Amino acid sequence: MAAHYDAIGRTYAATRATDPRIAARIWAALGDACTVVNVGAGSGNYEPPDRDVTAVEPSAVMRAQRTPGTAPVVDATAEALPFADDAFDAAMAVLTLHHWGDWRAGCAELRRVARDRVVVFSWDPAYVGAHWLGPDYFPGLVEMQDAEFPTLADQVAALGARVEVVAVPWDCADGFFSAFWRRPEAYLDPAVRAGISTLAKLGDDVLEPGLERLRADLADGIWARRHANLLEREVLDLGYRLLVGPYPPSP
Repeated sequence: MAAHYDAIGRTYAATRATDPRIAARIWAALGDACTVVNVGAGSGNYEPPDRDVTAVEPSAVMRAQRTPGTAPVVDATAEALPFADDAFDAAMAVLTLHHWGDWRAGCAELRRVARDRVVVFSWDPAYVGAHWLGPDYFPGLVEMQDAEFPTLADQVAALGARVEVVAVPWDCADGFFSAFWRRPEAYLDPAVRAGISTLAKLGDDVLEPGLERLRADLADGIWARRHANLLEREVLDLGYRLLVGPYPPSP
């Protein structure tokens, strides 16, 4: 994960902000936890401001983008957290599990260091292709996303979690892959694509044919006619899930 984000994460903080609605769901799931470790913490998004947070981030490029006032950060990986058993009330991870070298080991580590609960914001690959961007313009991304993510059932089993649906608001402040489902022109912005790992690691030379089709479809109104139903939606379920475990709590 570190080398991956050292290469593509240099402008990540420019387009990846904390969306307050998603944050409220994550923070509520943390319950009354006072101490929290944020694994795969990146630039510090979604770290609750009213808790004692320790961040874990292996990429120097991502650590450098953390702003003053964010939690202290430790250079480590999810698979080998340098903390004692039950060191924190809760462990959290946000859209990072698919970047871990061994996601099962990472999930086991989250459970090991958390006394009370684990909260993971993730994605269900059963929804691959649900967002128009892949099927309409970049068919190869569908296969790539399907290969990157473990099944939701496997994620749930590894965490001992219950599942909550997190619909994506149309004006989501966090520019992850599906955030711009009602703002298609955003995908034409290189800064936006640089903050989406699936797109950033391919490069514009690979993406350009699909980008050109999107430009044309936006210019002549084809996209708006094809997806007119989306323009009336405020939120959309595109497979993002909040996993909260262990459930029921361990004795």
